[in-house]
Amino acid sequence: MLRGLFLLVLSVSAVASAQPRVLKVGVTAGPHAQILEVAARVAAKEGLTVKIIEFSDYVQPNEALAAGELDANSFQHQPYLDQQKKDRGYRIVSIARTVTFPIGVYSRKHTALGQLPKGARVALPNDPTNGGRVLKLLEREKLIQLRKGVGIDASVTDVEANPKQLKFIELDAAQLPRSLDDVDAAAINTNYALEAGLNPLKDALVREAAASPYANVLAVRESERSRPEFQVLVRAYHSSEVKRFIDETFRGAIVTAW
Repeated sequence: MLRGLFLLVLSVSAVASAQPRVLKVGVTAGPHAQILEVAARVAAKEGLTVKIIEFSDYVQPNEALAAGELDANSFQHQPYLDQQKKDRGYRIVSIARTVTFPIGVYSRKHTALGQLPKGARVALPNDPTNGGRVLKLLEREKLIQLRKGVGIDASVTDVEANPKQLKFIELDAAQLPRSLDDVDAAAINTNYALEAGLNPLKDALVREAAASPYANVLAVRESERSRPEFQVLVRAYHSSEVKRFIDETFRGAIVTAW
C-alpha cells in the first residue's frame, strides 16, 4: 500500500514537472517586441515559452499586469513605474534592468534647436516622468530654466525662465510622431521614433546621454517576484545573443542597461 502511494506521488510530481512553463509578457510594439522575441528564443532553450502580447500605449501593459492578464511586462523605465505605483496603487516591482532609450527632440521645420522662433510650439509626452525628462533636456540645452531643486518629475508649471516663450503641447507619447507637421519640434520616445521611421542618431536635434536614470525594466506583480520562470527570463534577456542583437540592430539608438 505504501509502495503504491509512493509511486503515485512520484507519478503526480513527474506530471507536474513536465507541465510546459509559459509566461505572458506585455510589450509596446516596435523595439521592445523585437528584443523580447530574441530573448524568447533564448528562453526556449531552457524550456520556457514566452508569449509576447503587444500594446499600443503606455497605460494598458500595467493595467493588464495588475489584473493578472500578464505575468510580466517590458516597456517602461523605472521612474515611470514608480509614478504609476504612486498614482494607481499598483503592486508591481522591477526584477531586472533591460535597455535605455535616450529621448530626442525632432523637427521637420528646423535643423537646430537654436532655430526655434519666439513662441515656438514644442510637443512633449503628457505623462509626468517622460514630460519631466524632456524639460530637463531642454534646460540642459539652455532653452528654459526650471524651478531650483525640481527633479525628474518636473512639469511645465516648474518652468521659471522661458526666453523664447516656448509653448508646450502635452500629448500622449504615441501621438508625438504624428504631431511633427503641426509643431515646431516634438520630443519623442525612441521606440515611437523608430516606429515612425525616424533615425534617433541622425534625425534628432538633440538627445539624452546614453547614461541616464531612465533604464527600462522587466516588471512583475510583487507577490510573484520569486517565481523561478522569471529567473530564466532575466537570464535570457541578459544573454550575449540579446546584447548582440541590440548592438547590431539599433547601433546606439538603444543601449543595454545591464
